[in-house]
Amino acid sequence: MNRIDACFSRLKEQSKKALITYLVAGDPSLKKTGELVQTLEEAGADLIELGIPFSDPLADGVVNQLGCQRALDSGTTVRGVLDLVRDIRKTSEIPIVFFTYYNPVFHYGLARFLKEAAEAGADGALILDLPPEEAGPEWEDNPDFRRISLISPTTPRTRIESIARHSSGFIYYVSRRGVTGMQQTIAADMEDQLNAIREFTDLPICVGFGVSSPEQASSISQMADGVVVGSALVHRIGEKGNDPSLLSELTEFTSSLATAVHSS
Repeated sequence: MNRIDACFSRLKEQSKKALITYLVAGDPSLKKTGELVQTLEEAGADLIELGIPFSDPLADGVVNQLGCQRALDSGTTVRGVLDLVRDIRKTSEIPIVFFTYYNPVFHYGLARFLKEAAEAGADGALILDLPPEEAGPEWEDNPDFRRISLISPTTPRTRIESIARHSSGFIYYVSRRGVTGMQQTIAADMEDQLNAIREFTDLPICVGFGVSSPEQASSISQMADGVVVGSALVHRIGEKGNDPSLLSELTEFTSSLATAVHSS
């Protein structure tokens, strides 16, 4: 079974929700990213989202933009990220999803990317600016590699139905109107929005973009099947870099998130 599917199935049996943590691969280096993945897993993360850095991450706020720039400055490439996943798979079976834009994938070659990503040990990809109608038949050649899609608060019902029909793994619901980044409040209509999506799919629905505290994660996990935390982690990495205290700080923060999500 695909690791994403197995993860959500296991959590459902345990009446738990998923904590998904996001890192920019290569920030501050690919070697360090491998250590960070291990740290987050040991602290309670259920699934890892690895951002493939891109020079123009249009859906990302300043925190993740800076993370992408640091990763690019460190020499990170698509091939390097694939090699990173191969190294992670030597010691870990945590589900891994690539979070990226179509430009680097198109440049690498979609068919080649999907094939090599699956062979490296990745379990799915969320290509933010690739509409499902234009995804291409290459996905059908990799049926065990999941295609995660975004749905936003402004997505019309007819579009929700189409996106859900072409998706697998889980649905990523964008919690805010805008780009990624830490926020202080949760949209009042989120539960209604999630229920509207559930009319068209049985896939797990995970909420991201802006979740920055255990309290927010707890509130969202009572409505959704999973919570995605990214900018709050990338911000800490940007501040600490290779400082030895980074791992302990991420452990403490991620543990608090995991406790909040898993106990909801």
